[in-house]
Order: sequence, then structure tokens, then C-alpha cells
Amino acid sequence: MRLTLRQWQVVVAVADAGTTTAAGQALGLSQSAVSAALNELEHQLPDRLFDRVGRRLLLNAHGRALLDPARALLLAASTLEQSAEARPLQLRIAASTTIGNYLLPARIAALQALQPRTRVDLHIGNSAEVVEQVQRLEVDVGLIEGPCHASGLQVQPWQRDELVIVATASAPVRMTTDALRSARWLLREPGSGTREAVEQGLLPHLHHFADSMQLGSTEAIKQAAAAGLGLACLSRHAVADLLALGRLQVVQTGLPALSRQLWRVQHPHRSLPAALDTLLR
Repeated sequence: MRLTLRQWQVVVAVADAGTTTAAGQALGLSQSAVSAALNELEHQLPDRLFDRVGRRLLLNAHGRALLDPARALLLAASTLEQSAEARPLQLRIAASTTIGNYLLPARIAALQALQPRTRVDLHIGNSAEVVEQVQRLEVDVGLIEGPCHASGLQVQPWQRDELVIVATASAPVRMTTDALRSARWLLREPGSGTREAVEQGLLPHLHHFADSMQLGSTEAIKQAAAAGLGLACLSRHAVADLLALGRLQVVQTGLPALSRQLWRVQHPHRSLPAALDTLLR
């Protein structure tokens, strides 16, 4: 049996894209070249890896069992190639928005001051998107603001994050629980770790949000709160700039102090370079 890295690249690309045409576009190959490589590989194996459903190729049980080892094999080959060529160390991190926008930039700068040849590729999305990137072995590590609901990943506490309720500078500085219940709340989309943390922290006391507006980023929520569109519950790190400028204020309430756990998520087939451990510490 002679299997090649190119054939496993094709398997992973087809699994991700769903068709040989789309996989070819991702790999820079023709559709016929992708089909030929896949057929050659499947003929060397005891069972096919994909079920053909119309024009789509869906992994069957045999293919699903081999997908993660294939990703790990391609990752190891890439790491070996990088080491052999003495290329700068490339770290790939996926982080949810608050962590990626407000916590990591200073850490990355500090790491690169110590290790100038280290490069960091930072992908920012909501927590669900970060977990998906970790599952697909696209990044070395994921950092998220809410619990990880996916199975098969290594999940560890990273650090705690203080949450504060903020409003425009002209709003009342103190609000009762009844006033909080009737206020308009500015919220992230479902799947966001911030949204989940806000619901877990506030709904036991408010029971529901009588009025809410959904915005797609923490920055949009900050600006909307500063403009007087409603209340927001965000990381203190995220609002520190507008608090310092006097455009936002922290609302005093009778609620318990709010905080959340930030999490580090890693695929079991991925080992972390020492430089990444330094950055996370």
C-alpha cells in the first residue's frame, strides 16, 4: 500500500468542502485531479471513505474514523517542513471576540519582543466558531468566553474575567432590579460566549429581557450603549477605553458581582509549542 500526503490532503479538502470541485478550488487542483487522487486512495483501502449523495460526498463511518488522524498527519508534515527550512515559528490562535480584541494583542507584542522570529496568526470569531476551528485542527489553541459544548477536546480554565453593566454617561448611575428588568439590553448573537455569560449572570435575577437589541460585535454594543440605546453587560477589559473617556459609566446595582471563566481549548492531537505556553501564561 502506497499512500501519499497529497491523497490525504484531498480527503481532508473533500470532507471540508463536500464536493471535488470545491476541494479542487481550495487545493489549486482541477476537479478531475481531485477525483483521481481520491479514487486511487479509496482503491487501496478496504472500504470507501465517502458516500456519494447526488453531487456531494459525505464521510461515512470509515472516513470519519480516519479524518482526525489525517489532519494530524498533515499537521506533522507541515511542522517538520517548517523545522527543516528553519522558518520562523508560526503560532495559530483562535479567540472569541473579547479575548482576541482586548486581551491578546498586548500578550502577542510582549512575546514578539522576547522572540522576534515568532509569528502569531490570530483568528477572531464567536465561541462556537473558535471551537469548530480547534476541532478541524486549523489552529494550535482556542480561547473562548463561554463553556465548550463539543466533545473530544481538552478544555482547561484559563483566567477569570470581570463583567460590568454599563450605560451612557447621562444615564442614572444606580438602577433597581425592576429598572434593569424593564431596560433595553444590547446583546451579542446566540453562540457568543459573551451572550451566554450575560444570560447566565443576569437571567436568574431578571428572569427575562423585556426589551433587547442584538448586535454582531462587542464594539458595536459599546458604541450603541454610549449612544444611549440601552444597557450592556461586557468585560471590563472591553469597555476600559470608553470608561476612561467618560462616554460610558458602570451602573451600580444590587446584583452580585459578575464574572466569567475564560477557557483554553485544545485538540488532543495537537501539542503546543513552548512559545505558545509562554504567551498564554
